[in-house]
Amino acid sequence: MTSTSISTDFNGGPREELHKYDTHYTLLGTAHVSKASADEVRELIRSGEFDAVAIELCPGRLRSMQDPDALARMDLFQVIREGKAGMVAASLALGAFQQRVAEESGIAPGAEMKAALEEAEALDLPVMVIDRDIGITLKRVYRSVPWWQRMNLISGLMASLVSKEKVSAEEIEKLKQGDVLESTFTEFAEESEHLYQALIAERDHYMALRLAQENGDSRYKRVLVVIGAGHLKGMADNLRGHLPADPREQLHLLEQTPKGSRWPKLIPWIIMLLVLTGFAIGFSRNTDLGLQLILEWVLINGTLAALGTLIATAHPLTIIGTFFAAPFTSLNPTIGAGMVAAAIEIAMRKPTVGDFSNLRQDVVALRGWWRNRVSRTLLVFMLATLGSAAGTYLGGFRIFGQLTTG
Repeated sequence: MTSTSISTDFNGGPREELHKYDTHYTLLGTAHVSKASADEVRELIRSGEFDAVAIELCPGRLRSMQDPDALARMDLFQVIREGKAGMVAASLALGAFQQRVAEESGIAPGAEMKAALEEAEALDLPVMVIDRDIGITLKRVYRSVPWWQRMNLISGLMASLVSKEKVSAEEIEKLKQGDVLESTFTEFAEESEHLYQALIAERDHYMALRLAQENGDSRYKRVLVVIGAGHLKGMADNLRGHLPADPREQLHLLEQTPKGSRWPKLIPWIIMLLVLTGFAIGFSRNTDLGLQLILEWVLINGTLAALGTLIATAHPLTIIGTFFAAPFTSLNPTIGAGMVAAAIEIAMRKPTVGDFSNLRQDVVALRGWWRNRVSRTLLVFMLATLGSAAGTYLGGFRIFGQLTTG
């Protein structure tokens, strides 16, 4: 195995040329916001030197690129019921930032990936998608940092939505070295080794393993690998190193979501037991106190959950339904107020095909999250959940205060 390295500007992007077994790999480091990179990809594929192309996309992003209307077939309530609402919202926020970059720079991020797909299809070349699923990466990024630092990640992501400032030249330059996911979290990755591992290093290793999996028998002799420049060195180092004959086990490990601590899952059950115990103590002292505790629990929990749906401009029946449901769902850890609120909102304002089709464009502007029925339903779910959680803790403290002073 031999390798050479060539580094130039983006009129001739940085490359790594290396042999692995019986295959010659050309790793092209592209700028994700650069017409020159897209043109270079086209030129290289048209040269006829390659018999296969590998690209830094996951199957989900490939489907989204090939079938923009796939969102229109999404079962919104199923997404919420499976606990994927947060991931969908995060993906939409990333997409919104990407769209802003496209509008302000005149170049859509990922143009070089589209160019690779189009040219490979025109020449009937096989295409290998080698990146890890973006949802898995987001989960591993989220779980890689301590819980008290996660709010920084979420706030940084949301800041890209509320900001009315133009995308800076510095942000666009970051996109020339990495994709929108990396540029969004670069500031945090530089400060956290764990975050860097989940966001950059793991993906370098994953993509090398995927190449080993797809081309383990070296049936492709010359492969063009189109990746962001920020992944060039790491992926080349991984390819030069030892890769297992059967990479499935290592790929499986990199696709797992790290398990969180068990104790947070116990909190809702503990709260339920404490609140019910509080009711029982109240009634044991006198009926009026017990009834007062229940009334205050209903008012505090129901009001704050309903307030969340009101902020999301939910349907009036959704707001009313959430008010009455939240005090009961807070005592049932198997179902949340947000799920009930989302179900009512979908029933009252069922998203149209147009809502799904316009979703990515609508969420570019903050007000679009409220205008589009799909994103508004996600807001209803999340804000009702937050309101109910706040109501649960405040209501619980209120019960405790009444019992200790009564």
